[in-house]
Amino acid sequence: MRTGFALFGYTQFLPGYCLLIRTPKVANLNDLDIKARTEFLLDMSLLGEAIEKVCHPLRVNYSIYGNEAAFLHAHLFPRYEWEPEYNRKNPVWTYPESNWTESSFQWSEEKHGELMSSLSNAINEMMQTNY
Repeated sequence: MRTGFALFGYTQFLPGYCLLIRTPKVANLNDLDIKARTEFLLDMSLLGEAIEKVCHPLRVNYSIYGNEAAFLHAHLFPRYEWEPEYNRKNPVWTYPESNWTESSFQWSEEKHGELMSSLSNAINEMMQTNY
């Protein structure tokens, strides 16, 4: 993308989970000047729009932390109607640890290659349309 690159999340218990990694690396969003900050947030929203287009979630949750990985990156989690109500109405981190580590949820070309390809195409379309 214009301000970094999109990654398909290693865990896919919420199909379409992606990350946006800022390059070159900076520690925080506020380390960027207003123009670069705006461009990163625009890229984040375009990635979210691509997720909406392909995955048809109820919404996309956008999260920027940096507590563990101390560089600017955003997590984009599609949220679905089929999720348990408690989890759907709370941050994604309320899911059990097993959702993050269980092998059945881990990315694989066989299970997720088509979804990743569709998201990649949608991202490229968003980039062409908006830049």
